[in-house]
Amino acid sequence: MSLKGRIALVTGANRGLGHEIVRQLATLGATTILASRDRAKGEKSAAALSALGLEVSSVPMDVDELGSISDAVTRVLGKFRRLDILVNNAGVLLDPEPGSTASVLQTTREQLLASFTTNTLAAFHTMQAVLPAMCEQGYGRIVNISSRAGQLDELRSGFPSYRVSKTALNSLTRVTAAEFKSRDIKINAMCPGWLKTAMGGANAPLTVEDGARTAIWLATLPPDGPTGGFFKDMKHLPW
Repeated sequence: MSLKGRIALVTGANRGLGHEIVRQLATLGATTILASRDRAKGEKSAAALSALGLEVSSVPMDVDELGSISDAVTRVLGKFRRLDILVNNAGVLLDPEPGSTASVLQTTREQLLASFTTNTLAAFHTMQAVLPAMCEQGYGRIVNISSRAGQLDELRSGFPSYRVSKTALNSLTRVTAAEFKSRDIKINAMCPGWLKTAMGGANAPLTVEDGARTAIWLATLPPDGPTGGFFKDMKHLPW
């Protein structure tokens, strides 16, 4: 599989899962832009991948700021004249520790709003920014990094603000995919699993390489591939 000629943008990508998705997309030949809230960290991460011979550059993007999202996408489109792949990877886990037993009664309005801003609204605004270009070029692949924690089919207590924001992201994925299903624009959500990252911790059973596989699969879907779905390990999950 070759992504030569494709332009990809990955948010929250200076480390962890996002960084690995950038690496794998670039390894397949895509010109990949690593978006990071911290300009210096983004530039350092992109430089490390470029040193491996990969076509990777960075762009500053604070996904909590609408103007920053707009500026970043404008810079990408201004330079490359197209954008083929978007991976909405940026996310936060803000529930009080231990999150697995955190109560709705402990969750503050500020935690819920901050979780929605980063986990849901950031993807919403970034999709709004890139979809016009994807429609014009007649091609697009959007991958929203969600979580089984937001799956209505198995929704439980604990991590209340994180769960609700990811459930909303799943809904946003379906609504947007349905609107653009008549075009060659595929929009899907996925659960990468519990990964060894700054968010997942050292006890997680999976590596970032494991978590990135489904994202790469969704980012490279053929014209007859699925849209509006929720996936883990390249298999459908019930919503």
